[in-house]
Amino acid sequence: MGYKSEQLLIVVSILEGRHFPKRSRHVLVVEAKFDGEQLSTDPIPHLEQPQFATELAWELDRKALHQHRLQRTPIKLQCFALDTLTSSKESVGYVVLDLRAAQEKKQAPKWYSLLSSKYTKFKPEVQLNITLETDTKPSVDAFKAKEAPPRSSKVPGELDPKSLVPILNEAEGYHQIGPVEYCKDYFVLSVTIAFATQLEQLIPSTLRLPEPQPEFFFYYSLLGNDVTNEPFTDLINPDFEPERASVRIRSTTEVLCMYLSVQPKLQIHLCCGDQSLGSTDIPLTGLLKKASTEIENHPVVVEGAFMLTPPNRARQSIPSIPADSAPTIGVSVSMYKEAIPQPSLQPKEDNNNARDREPSTPPKNTKEGVIGLIPKPPLYSDSPPTKDDATESEVESIKSMQAELPSSRPQTGDAATGALQHPIPARSPPPAPQMTLEAGKSLSESVSGQKIAVPPAAHHFYFSIDLRSISNIDVVFPVNCMLRYTYPFFGSAAPIMTNPPVEVRRNMEVFLPQSYCAFDFATMPHQLQETFLRLPLLVEVWHKDKSAKDLLLGVARLHLSNVLTAEKTRFVGRHGEHCWRQTYHETTLVLPIEGSENKVADLSYTITLEDYGLVKEREVIVSESSQSSARQNPPPPPQSSPSSKPVSEPRETLEYKAALELEMWKEMQEEMFASQLKKKELAHMQVLVEEWKRRDREREALVKKKVAEYTALEDKLQKALADLKIREHQITSDEIELKKAKTELQLQCDRTVQERQDSIRRVREDCVHQIELERLKVKQLEEDKLRLQQQLQEAEQKFKLLDKDFQQYKEQQSTKPEIRLQSEINLLTLEKVELERKLESTTKSKLHYKQQWGRALKELARIKQVGILK
Repeated sequence: MGYKSEQLLIVVSILEGRHFPKRSRHVLVVEAKFDGEQLSTDPIPHLEQPQFATELAWELDRKALHQHRLQRTPIKLQCFALDTLTSSKESVGYVVLDLRAAQEKKQAPKWYSLLSSKYTKFKPEVQLNITLETDTKPSVDAFKAKEAPPRSSKVPGELDPKSLVPILNEAEGYHQIGPVEYCKDYFVLSVTIAFATQLEQLIPSTLRLPEPQPEFFFYYSLLGNDVTNEPFTDLINPDFEPERASVRIRSTTEVLCMYLSVQPKLQIHLCCGDQSLGSTDIPLTGLLKKASTEIENHPVVVEGAFMLTPPNRARQSIPSIPADSAPTIGVSVSMYKEAIPQPSLQPKEDNNNARDREPSTPPKNTKEGVIGLIPKPPLYSDSPPTKDDATESEVESIKSMQAELPSSRPQTGDAATGALQHPIPARSPPPAPQMTLEAGKSLSESVSGQKIAVPPAAHHFYFSIDLRSISNIDVVFPVNCMLRYTYPFFGSAAPIMTNPPVEVRRNMEVFLPQSYCAFDFATMPHQLQETFLRLPLLVEVWHKDKSAKDLLLGVARLHLSNVLTAEKTRFVGRHGEHCWRQTYHETTLVLPIEGSENKVADLSYTITLEDYGLVKEREVIVSESSQSSARQNPPPPPQSSPSSKPVSEPRETLEYKAALELEMWKEMQEEMFASQLKKKELAHMQVLVEEWKRRDREREALVKKKVAEYTALEDKLQKALADLKIREHQITSDEIELKKAKTELQLQCDRTVQERQDSIRRVREDCVHQIELERLKVKQLEEDKLRLQQQLQEAEQKFKLLDKDFQQYKEQQSTKPEIRLQSEINLLTLEKVELERKLESTTKSKLHYKQQWGRALKELARIKQVGILK
């Protein structure tokens, strides 16, 4: 068994942020780049504390990790703010992580400040964590030869279903799922919303709906394309026409089965503004089953009435609402395999039919969806003509399910499909010299149709106009805006209008619905340029009033010649021809018709011109619908070229007819010569194929022999490599342990030396300080001693003086008679006080004896009385 190198995962956990400003129209995305590979998080709302909760991982082995650490390869995380309306992207700041900080043990997350932050006042931070994890999935041997790609259309077993991501191909108008070499078939996935009932049960009593009349719509995401239906206002009796949105997929049945296994559900939301009132999950795993060939014969369908649940009771039933009155929605999800178009006798018709089915530039839906996203319609909004009956049957089957519901209501209106599609209006044959290339849809119609000559130098052009939005309207009242224009040069004199009207107010930008229109026509390049330079496209802005006459607000002049100066982009058409595309985007002014210089509004639009080269057919077959429109708007007589003259007499001469026959014979000979060359080429190619197969067999035998030899050498190399890996691992672990021990010893030594130096320094400082204190204390004591000695001397002198004075005073007092009399008076006073005290004591004793004597007399009388009574 060969040695398998250990695979690691560098996992960067982006947890949350703080100190961010709140921006309602923006979402936050973090893009991480490491070793040339870039990963990004899902968009989250731009709040003060955004919750990313995302892990990004890169896979590599230990050898590559060691190399990156030596080179100090950084991991750069760039934070961006995305505008959900304009899709503009602006940098908020970045963080650079050091790969050497990643360890295999769990670490606590850290806060990192955003460098070069746009929000300088807030100083935003992001909480990150970087770790190393061992990859548990088996790794591939380093020296094992790669297998040759399979020649069949089967999907290899090692294809990871999680790696299947739809990739949009705008030029061809489809989503690719799976590797290119396996995607051989075309499929159409359609979602139809037919009806809804009991939607009022989803409105809680605490919810405030926008005034005056809230609009509700259904929203879902189909292969990354956000889809919304036409809004309605009545929840009790929702009145909306069934709508179908379809996407075209290029893949195989096996790959689609694997993709649907990891994308098991389609979630549909009922929304009001940017708030989801309820949702339902529709399982998609039942569309395709493993090893099933059902889709090869007929479409596969998942349909039924599904219950809507409020957001706070997701994945649960509604206990407070009876089952018979629960809110439901009727949905049909179908998928069928599209037949590969066969080459026809008239390639022009195939090209036109393909153009009808696949617009090269997908229309832009500008209605604002839920969860802050900008919904865009699917690339393919209708099924091929052969499936129309199937679509009607889908809607009818869903309606029949609705009839079985207890609280269902009859659906009003026809089963209209493709309402999310921006229609391409019907076009009549254009005036000469240009001709539309709208050919008949079937061979029978082409036989009976009218033939119109196309000039030899005419080119096949495809021109599209997308009136995106109108903004900055300068009108005092709310406007129900509708745009209208005509340009007969494209082959249609009928007016083209945006529908339905949208309400526009001051200081707001509104995206226009149903504003994409495309034209197929044939003309000469110089005449196209002259017409574009001479005739601008006039777009009228109307106000639709229900109670009064429509009002023309202004006109915008679109100079179509600007698209001729745009940069040309080359692409390959459906039949291998080299084509050119030019796209021009501009915002122009809408001016009033009175000629005032003050603008009415700003109109944003995009025009695209595609040149498919010369028209090979000399005659275009116009269908009956085109003939009828031509009878309504009769064009001038067709001309062969701009310089052609009216029919004159020389054209009827024999010389002219002979020259014409000669030219026709030359063309026929050229065609015969080309067919002979084609046959010779096929014969030579067959010989080359046989020779290639023979040499391929020889090479295959030689390769098998070499593979056997290389396998033996590979086993030896793998054994040697295993021994080397073990030795290298052991040496690496020993080196790590040695470095670790050396580092710990050095740290311990440094720490001990530092501690000793600190202790010496502290002792020295303490000694110096103590000496200073003792010196100060001695100095203070000496000063106190001197001061006390001085005070003692002064006190002794004062005492001597006082003693002397006292002796003198004593001698003076002893000689005076008043002193002796005063002393006698004092003695008499004391005697008087003593006598008074004795008198008071005697008086109190006398009173006490009197009281005792009275009580004794009373007791004696009582005793005598008692004796008498006895």
